[in-house]
Amino acid sequence: MDKQLRISIISLTSSTSLGFLLALALSSGSTEVNGMPVFAICAILAYAINYIVFIPSFIARTEHYFDLVGSITTITLIIYALMAGTDPDARSYIVAAMVLVWATRLGSFLFLRAKETGGDARFDSVKHRFIPFLSWWSLQGLWVLMNLAGALVVLTTTKPESFGAFAAIGIFLWVIGITIEIVADQQKKKFRRNHENDGKFISTGLWAWSRHPNYFGEILLWIGITVIGLPVLSGWRWIALISPVFVIVLLTKISGIPILEHRAQKRWGEDPKYIEYVKNTPTLVIKPPSTKLKQHKEMEI
Repeated sequence: MDKQLRISIISLTSSTSLGFLLALALSSGSTEVNGMPVFAICAILAYAINYIVFIPSFIARTEHYFDLVGSITTITLIIYALMAGTDPDARSYIVAAMVLVWATRLGSFLFLRAKETGGDARFDSVKHRFIPFLSWWSLQGLWVLMNLAGALVVLTTTKPESFGAFAAIGIFLWVIGITIEIVADQQKKKFRRNHENDGKFISTGLWAWSRHPNYFGEILLWIGITVIGLPVLSGWRWIALISPVFVIVLLTKISGIPILEHRAQKRWGEDPKYIEYVKNTPTLVIKPPSTKLKQHKEMEI
């Protein structure tokens, strides 16, 4: 058994086990359909949808629909949880709308990007192998469930609370977060489409404020959704706080920033301009560029 297969088996086992434990804990206090907690049904759907789409994707040896399926899974769970809930309140409708906007926007953006670039390098070494490729789809099921933990707790609660300060703060954080993410993504998309920038790294717009402003926006919007749901948390449902923690760890320690920073170092690590950019620009949290750096860029222009 080679290293990739061994890691994939561990990943597959871990992702399904964690999903089961999360569903078990957060099904406490959930609305039910025919005696089964709605949260548990959502957990089953999260994995089932990904496993079903994995089959034709493996046969075709393609990852083109991976990110799109992540968004479709998210949308399916949110709509189902909202419809299965008993008399949804304003908090439920607002959280559902927030997640639906995020999922539709990000899913279509990533799908179109994958089509434009011809694929996703993450899958080059796994899409021809059954278990390694399946492990990615299983991880996506866990990713959807972890992401939505806070939102699903709101949509499936049996004890709704009045709309108050937490909701207002959460909405504010979400609006700021998704605005930053959208602007950052569009700035990078525009930068890449300009052939004069071929082989260059982006350091303008929000990318002058942070090396990964889109991820900062992503983290902020999930914190916002979790804050909105704080009043309905009790007992085992406090575990829903794992949602923003999961997003932060995933993006800063596992699949987001570490991979991109490694690629950037390999490509521009000896470029004096890139070294200066890294030295003066925060990795994640946005911060206005220093006056000195601004003047340096203006001189270059």
